[in-house]
Amino acid sequence: MTSPATQSSITDDTTFQTRGGITVRRITEQHPYEDSTAPIISALDTRRGVLLASSFEYPGRYTRWDIGFVDPPLEITSRQRSFRIRALNDRGVVLLAPIARAIAATAGIEAAATTDTEINGDVLPPADGFNEEQRSRQNSVFTLLRAVIECFASPDDSQLGLYGAFGYDLAFQFEPIRLQLERQADQRDLVLFLPDEIMTVDHRRAATTVLRYDFTYDGKSTQGLPRDGERRDFQSTDSVPRDCDHAPGQYADNVRVAREAFARGDLFEVVPGQTFFEPCPAPPSELFQRLRTRNPAPYGALMNLGEGEYLVAASPEMFVRVEGRRIETCPISGTIARGRDAIEDSARILTLLNSEKECSELTMCTDVDRNDKSRVCEPGSVRVIGRRQIEMYSRLIHTVDHVEGTLADGFDALDGFLAHSWAVTVTGAPKRGAMQFIEDHEKSARLWYGGAIGMVGFDGGMNTGLTLRTVRIKDGVAQIRAGATLLFDSDPEAEEAETRLKASALIDALRRPTDAAPKVAIAARPGAGRKILMVDHEDSFVHTLGGYFRETGAEVITLRAGFPLTRLRDEAPDLV
Repeated sequence: MTSPATQSSITDDTTFQTRGGITVRRITEQHPYEDSTAPIISALDTRRGVLLASSFEYPGRYTRWDIGFVDPPLEITSRQRSFRIRALNDRGVVLLAPIARAIAATAGIEAAATTDTEINGDVLPPADGFNEEQRSRQNSVFTLLRAVIECFASPDDSQLGLYGAFGYDLAFQFEPIRLQLERQADQRDLVLFLPDEIMTVDHRRAATTVLRYDFTYDGKSTQGLPRDGERRDFQSTDSVPRDCDHAPGQYADNVRVAREAFARGDLFEVVPGQTFFEPCPAPPSELFQRLRTRNPAPYGALMNLGEGEYLVAASPEMFVRVEGRRIETCPISGTIARGRDAIEDSARILTLLNSEKECSELTMCTDVDRNDKSRVCEPGSVRVIGRRQIEMYSRLIHTVDHVEGTLADGFDALDGFLAHSWAVTVTGAPKRGAMQFIEDHEKSARLWYGGAIGMVGFDGGMNTGLTLRTVRIKDGVAQIRAGATLLFDSDPEAEEAETRLKASALIDALRRPTDAAPKVAIAARPGAGRKILMVDHEDSFVHTLGGYFRETGAEVITLRAGFPLTRLRDEAPDLV
């Protein structure tokens, strides 16, 4: 992961204490900027780790940065209410001791089995009779995460934290529904890593920094222990048994069922999806590079989650971001395809902004988002700071709102995260009813789709994106899930087509290995062999018109008005 020592320089050596009594030493090194993440990207084909990459800029919202690591010492996974915390190397063994102590002191968690390398246990069900304002504080896997974060908590570092993926089913610990879809035996609802060597890249400053951490607790230290981990080769495939979990027209049928629910007043909106399957013969690193080039996004990611599972993301949507006490989200709803050029883009933006349906979709999403924040924010602090702003991606144009609030006393980033689980832009409203509709009418469990990717910082911060426009790769099979926001006046066939449009950039990245555009037939050139004489009356448009004639293959000459008429005989044009 690191560059040669001769190319790096130590700029800081700091020691601080965490709230759980862990002494942390952090060494900061400056590294060459050019292609600095390339070793991480290639290593993630075979080694656990995460690269988060923002390749999209929007003033006041997004900048271009990368942060990544491989071979983390510690892994936290969960399925329903069962969890496992595992040391991935000898350095992780040192970290298990303070975590075990923190878990033992936390009510609502039962550690069923603890060894030198693993802690396995369960989170007890929540008690009955709590106020809605305290729902995010009821027993859940987030109770475990809060205990781990408390153990490592410190205001002295903004990068150290838990990085990885939060699955869709985690929402049911916050808002239970009736489950009926099959969950595979190897499904995981949560995979988070605690890294001890982190690379950060600031593309605006063209600066690369590597942070190396060592931990000391109860007389034991990671100092001098190797930063290593398991290697597992990527297993590719050239075929898949099916191309979609819905037959053609089935998604449109779900739209019709949803419209009946809207008519009864059961739902205001709902966002069902469908999953497309593609073979993935190329390694995940190559797919990530293609997506990053062709479809820049604020929440790009390449994750090796272990067990032959990868996530490759180009998500356009912030889920929850927390800095200090400020919490913000950017709901996206309202979509139209990009045009062939800037002029056609402009016309489509106008169409999008003038659509009452698209406006209603985003208004509903933002109203629900404001309600989510009001559960955990100071009264009067929740406000919309950006309304129906345009964000443009490789194939799509979106309308986006920007909402912020101030976390109330007694609430933290995890409360804000849970209060928004999951975003109305991937579920619907009312949220619990929409999630039940999704469970009853989609054809397969969502797994990671509709959840979140990102990091929870030990300094209290958080930066997460919705798991959209994301390829899940398992045993060489790529899965792409996409949905559409349905309202009472939704057109069934148009909504099904929208899901395919949203998935198209990812499918294209899987099918087309190079950045060369697909070959298209060369249009006939009816002007070939013709000569056209243009007369310039200084009207400001003659050369544009002449350019159009040249596109037909014709030869064009332009003369200023007043030229001798003998030029007509000399040039002998076919058209004047």
